[in-house]
Amino acid sequence: MTNIKERTDTKEKTPRNRMVKSPKALLAIAKAEALGDACFSYILTRIAPGVSEKALAAEIEKFLTDNGSEGLAFPTICVSGVSTNEPHGVPSDKTVETGDLVVLDFGARIDGYCGDMTRTVAVGRASSVQKNVYGIVLRAQEASIAALRDGARCDFVDRAARGIIEESGFGDYYVHGTGHGVGKHVHENPRINAKNTHVLLENMPVTVEPGIYIPEKFGVRIEDLLIVTKFGSVNLTKSEKKLIVL
Repeated sequence: MTNIKERTDTKEKTPRNRMVKSPKALLAIAKAEALGDACFSYILTRIAPGVSEKALAAEIEKFLTDNGSEGLAFPTICVSGVSTNEPHGVPSDKTVETGDLVVLDFGARIDGYCGDMTRTVAVGRASSVQKNVYGIVLRAQEASIAALRDGARCDFVDRAARGIIEESGFGDYYVHGTGHGVGKHVHENPRINAKNTHVLLENMPVTVEPGIYIPEKFGVRIEDLLIVTKFGSVNLTKSEKKLIVL
C-alpha cells in the first residue's frame, strides 16, 4: 500500500542503514507477510454477493489479530465495484455484487514490523475488459519484480512496470509509484517511483504494486512484498496472482 502524498517525494529521509534490514527484522516482516497470505486464503471463503465491504474488512482485521498480529500495519482497504478505481478507497456499507472486482489491501504487524499485500479478485464473473486490465497489471508487476536487485535504480524498477502500462494505453490511469520500503512503518524509504534515482541495496524489503484505475469503471492493483538480494529478490508474498473468480 503506497501513500499518494508520499509517491512524489524523492528525498530519502530514512538513513540508508535503516533501509537495509537486519536478519531479525526481515524474519519478522516475513512472518507478517505469511500471516497476510493466510488471511487472504481465509477471506476468499467470505467474499460473496450481498456481503458489505465493511463486513469483509472487519473479517480481515479479526483474522489477523486472532492469529497473532499486533494490531494492523495500516487501515484495511476492502472496496468493490466502481470504488476500486480509488487507490485508497475506504470500506463502506456497499455490498459486493456479481460482476464486481474486489480490491483487498491489508497488512499484519509482527514483532513491530509490517506486512503489506494487495490482491484483486472477481465475483461471479469477469468481463473481457476486466481480464485484459488485470493481465496488463500482472505483466507490469512481473516486469518490475524481474528488475529488482542490489544496485538497481528505483526509477528503473518503476519504469519496468510503467512502460508496460503506458504501452497498453492505460498510462493516464497509473497514478502512483510502483512501490516503497517496509519496516516498522508500512511506508518507508526507498520510494520506487519515476523520479527517485536512489539505488536499491541487498536486504531492503520493498513492495511492488502497480495499478490501473479507470474512472467510473473499476481499478486493479496487485502488490507483493519482496527482499532485494544480490541475484534479484525473494518474494515473501505467496498468494495466487492469477485472476481468481469466486
